Amino acid sequence: MTDRTYNVLFLCTGNSARSILAESILAKDGAGRFRSFSAGSQPKGQVNPFALKVLGALDYPTDGFRSKAWDEFAVPGAPVMDFVFTVCDSAAGEACPVWPGQPMTAHWGIEDPAAVEGTDIEKERAFSLAARYMKSRIDAFLSLPLASIDRMALGAKLRGIGQLEGTTATTPKAG
Repeated sequence: MTDRTYNVLFLCTGNSARSILAESILAKDGAGRFRSFSAGSQPKGQVNPFALKVLGALDYPTDGFRSKAWDEFAVPGAPVMDFVFTVCDSAAGEACPVWPGQPMTAHWGIEDPAAVEGTDIEKERAFSLAARYMKSRIDAFLSLPLASIDRMALGAKLRGIGQLEGTTATTPKAG
């Protein structure tokens, strides 16, 4: 078993909801084994308050998150990613930056809870469901024997995780 810490980047277009949920969930559940990050191709500039409310209710970290561009992770001196996961279909279909280190990629699409219209209760329910789906994917990811699995088999397993309950209808190629 390796003592290595893996860097994981979650990408979405706005970096205000799904990618923030994923970053927080992995930060806690993968602590010591993983460092999590999130970014967007067109960041909204602020984190959706429902994302933070749901994370807090589930006892996940809520401090220090910000909506930021994925370019921050494609420049010299940025953390080198081991894994890059797109969590929305539009980000998965975009031309991603070239990531140093050739990270493993997969698409883990989940419907956008920020797109739900209605009452605050309905919006919070959408974020809770997205968090549940994301946690399920992250739990499956955390159970993989990363130190002992070959790259091809790992890639297949990562893509399979993206097909777990709650997946979006399309499965574009990950950046």
